[in-house]
Amino acid sequence: MKEATGELNMTVVTVVAIAAIGAFFYAFVWPAIQASIKQSTRCSNAVGCDCSAGDTCQCSYYLDDGTISTEKITCPNPSYNENDK
Repeated sequence: MKEATGELNMTVVTVVAIAAIGAFFYAFVWPAIQASIKQSTRCSNAVGCDCSAGDTCQCSYYLDDGTISTEKITCPNPSYNENDK
């Protein structure tokens, strides 16, 4: 009986640890991944970019309905070369 109780305790500890890791991922890591994907998608749909800042551009982007957003986003400048400083 002692061995069965020990195995049950280890199973409970394992399940709680997996749940804690899942909760941490869902609460902290996943929102950052979603924001990164959204920013990357917006930059790939960028139009009317002002790249006078050097390594970044201020751009508008296409919305899902095909219109252009009024919000400006910051995207990396594809033609920026750090060696040209």
